[in-house]
Amino acid sequence: MKSTGRWGIAVAGFFMQMALGAVYAWSVFRTPLMERFHWSISQVTLTFTICILVCGFSAFLGGLWLNRSGNPRRVALTGGFLYGLGVFLSSYSTNGLWWLYLSYGLIGGLGLGAGYIIPIAVLVKWFPDRRGLITGIAVGGFGAGALITAPLATLFIKSMGVLNTFAYLGIIYLVVVMAAAFFMKNPPAGWTPEGWTPNAVQVRQRAARDYKLGEALRTWQWWALWLMLFLNVTAGISLISQEAPIFREIAKVTVIEAAAMVGIVSIGNAIGRIFWAATSDIITRRWTFVIMFLLQGILIWAMPGIASPTSLTLVAFAVLMCYGGGFGTMPAFAADYFGSKNVAPIYGLMLTAWGFSSAFGPLLMAQLRETEGSYGHGLRIIACVMAVSVLVPLVVRPPHDAA
Repeated sequence: MKSTGRWGIAVAGFFMQMALGAVYAWSVFRTPLMERFHWSISQVTLTFTICILVCGFSAFLGGLWLNRSGNPRRVALTGGFLYGLGVFLSSYSTNGLWWLYLSYGLIGGLGLGAGYIIPIAVLVKWFPDRRGLITGIAVGGFGAGALITAPLATLFIKSMGVLNTFAYLGIIYLVVVMAAAFFMKNPPAGWTPEGWTPNAVQVRQRAARDYKLGEALRTWQWWALWLMLFLNVTAGISLISQEAPIFREIAKVTVIEAAAMVGIVSIGNAIGRIFWAATSDIITRRWTFVIMFLLQGILIWAMPGIASPTSLTLVAFAVLMCYGGGFGTMPAFAADYFGSKNVAPIYGLMLTAWGFSSAFGPLLMAQLRETEGSYGHGLRIIACVMAVSVLVPLVVRPPHDAA
């Protein structure tokens, strides 16, 4: 395939991730579900937590399946079907809270993870010359998903109710993800862009060989990257899970205005994935994470004192740029340190950090909101965690047998 043909796969991967990334609009469902069923903040938030936790493990299983079958299309089609089915079945949540956990949380999370890992694993092989940029693009659509879904879901909820909204969105997700999945395929063995050779910086930052999953797990670097992803995700996902209520509490905006703010800041999630990933190609992955941790610590600490809706939107936008930047940069980080051949299971297992952070950050924020009566205390705790996190990327180095 010519170098220009790989961009078609990248576009399909972007739209596939956009449909999957609609999960980040979850906060707009929180209040309608609480009002309809009289569930608590923590009970509703647990749905999102289960979905992301399952997603992390499902991404690993999807990566293993991809490595064994060599057929990314099959894995992506399965992921799209399960994700759409899970959201659709959520429309039957009159059966009880357990049904919402099973459908949106478990089934939807299984599809989400299996679908998520495929564009990353495929495109990192098609773009050895632009690893940071392409992994940013590969997951950029995921960050943009809430931009469309948040206002669309809000309109659907007002016109047809929250349960019918799940039904229609589930069908839309299923169609979009499965259509994009047909474009997913690996390059021929040994393929590289015509005329490309790695430069000196790329050689210094990359492993001299491809690691197998077991070999990668025996290095301290894999665990350091896992921790960095966990810490970075914790900050952003704590905000994302409670976005609309946080905006309403701090800036005193209406439901519609809060939904619009969710949509706007989700652009930061998408842009950050591409911006920071591309930046990491220039300043290295390590220093990219140092800067992102510092920025998040400062901005999240300031959030409780910002009453202006415009200023709060801009600050949340910047925070989600850093959150998205972690997802855009880390696949390239993993491919640099352990090679691209087995990046699907190696990075797929690393995504369990995403799942565990979803069990820590959002539930911490929800619990503190219920006990303290505001989001300020939880935001300040997260800010302190970010300040300490700077130490990890400062000490991480490539494995010893890197070139």
